[in-house]
Amino acid sequence: MSRPTAVDVFGYRAYVDKHMDRLLRASDSRTLDRAEPAVVLGIHHEQQHQELILTNLKHAWAANPLHPVYREAVSEAAVPPRRAWLTFPPRLASIGHDGSGFAFDNELPRHQTWLHGFQLASRLATNAEYQGFVADGGYDRPEFWLSDGWAARQVQGWEAPLYWTEENGEWSMTTLAGPRLLCPSEPVCHVSYYEADAFARWAGARLPTEAEWEIASSDVPLGGHFLEAGRFHPAATTAADDPGPIYQLYGDVWQWTASPYAGYPGYAPLTGALGEYNGKFMCNQFVLRGASCVTPRGHTRLTYRNFFPPGRPLAVQRHPPCQGSRMIDAVRQRSTPPPSRRRWANSSRTCSAAWERRGRNCLASTSTTRTGRRCSMKSRR
Repeated sequence: MSRPTAVDVFGYRAYVDKHMDRLLRASDSRTLDRAEPAVVLGIHHEQQHQELILTNLKHAWAANPLHPVYREAVSEAAVPPRRAWLTFPPRLASIGHDGSGFAFDNELPRHQTWLHGFQLASRLATNAEYQGFVADGGYDRPEFWLSDGWAARQVQGWEAPLYWTEENGEWSMTTLAGPRLLCPSEPVCHVSYYEADAFARWAGARLPTEAEWEIASSDVPLGGHFLEAGRFHPAATTAADDPGPIYQLYGDVWQWTASPYAGYPGYAPLTGALGEYNGKFMCNQFVLRGASCVTPRGHTRLTYRNFFPPGRPLAVQRHPPCQGSRMIDAVRQRSTPPPSRRRWANSSRTCSAAWERRGRNCLASTSTTRTGRRCSMKSRR
């Protein structure tokens, strides 16, 4: 059986659009009322796949020795917001969708949950901070990894985030604008849950639960770098409509949480065929919150529950969206910071200072040669 061509795909989409338009125009109000839930769900599902098309394209670009460019990068000064630890007191809180407007069934029902006090990082973890983890041998130190994560790291041969490549001590990464030098101040992305969790442990912190993330974000306006900005890559700077004090909650990268993907108390799947949309995936997955740089703004909301397996899958059609890390400060309850926290701070300063001394432009192009380059993609194809 031959593979479908672009003509076949566009022809199929035109056929579906034509007949859906005919159905909706010819239907009476009763038929439209019955069809509306499935049609609206289908539109949101299509938005999910549009996002995955771009991430799958990036996966194909990374394996292509010609280093194609999908879209030129947006050039800007790369200055991230200052990191602070914002305190949230213990409280009985309500999370989940309130039923107004569209929501996937996994966002329901709204319910109460008890939160202990916590401190949340005011911005996402950066490449420079993650480089400190890599430079400190984080991928070779099982004490930071969950048992299953360590097994995955050994089997897959992970040495750095997906799309990172090292040559002569300098790191570059694949983007939809082609390969370029790693920008230290951009949010780290394309890390699995296991990697995000190990990094947080190394830093003396932990990943937030989804309830902590939602409550901390509940009073922050929905703003950030979305698909409409045309960046297609996480940005170091905050968007004009991102006022803080917690930055980068939406857009840029989906953020791993420590919460397994399961139904909320009282959850019931939809009836009929639509019942398979979310419920049957509630096993061996973890929840991500926020949105990414290729998520449409209209597809984003506070209660959105994205989910994915904790290890990085290799199948292109199941390739993950941009995934990053935001952390809970787990060391403030201790009398002195652990050595891992000091290593993180020192490594971050050293990394950033070295970058500044070299005077590199964050959007500088890398050489097209792969000779002698150690690429973290080799064990992931």
